[in-house]
Amino acid sequence: MSGFKKAIVVANGTPQLGQAVQAIIEHAADALVICADGGADVALKMGLYPHIVVGDMDSVSLDTLNTLEAAGAELLRFPPDKDETDLELALLEAAERGASTIFILAAMGARIDHTLSNLYLLTLPALQNRKVRLVDNNQSVWIAQPGIHPLIGAIGDTISLIPFQGDAQGITTHGLQYPLSNETLYLGPARGVSNVIISPEASVTFKSGTLLIIHTIGHA
Repeated sequence: MSGFKKAIVVANGTPQLGQAVQAIIEHAADALVICADGGADVALKMGLYPHIVVGDMDSVSLDTLNTLEAAGAELLRFPPDKDETDLELALLEAAERGASTIFILAAMGARIDHTLSNLYLLTLPALQNRKVRLVDNNQSVWIAQPGIHPLIGAIGDTISLIPFQGDAQGITTHGLQYPLSNETLYLGPARGVSNVIISPEASVTFKSGTLLIIHTIGHA
């Protein structure tokens, strides 16, 4: 199954169905829905129909598997003893199918190790040069490399800029309440957390490093 430019990848977490998630679900008609194992159950509860289920199938319900298989969904089974998580396999599948835009749902949860590893999956080489957003509740999270990055949102929305994998240098912002001008955000301190969009043309530009950008709809 190919020809989709957009993919929705559903993990086996507990989604918070806020405004950001609802917007993804409402515009899912043209998306390839790929589920990481038990994410198939999660997708169905959210009103999304899984086209592909990837993983070792240890958490998805048997009823869901049987229903999807009978309906023609692809079931890509992997052995339990593997190096990749089911979500990683699902993301690699989305990239392999040619998706240039990937939304990840239900990837935040109660386990800190899962949450952190899911955030680090955003740095997978296969996902570079694609629009990849991890979306939960009212928040969207993505990785940014050096360059100019528009911050598209409403005035009053919250933006956090977090250095990822080391310091981020040469940062200049426009349209944010607390501006930066050719400055460095160092790995460790929380200086870049909870800025606010004050202009419809907000943006961040930086010269080196990697930024984790978190956009929260409204005041966080």
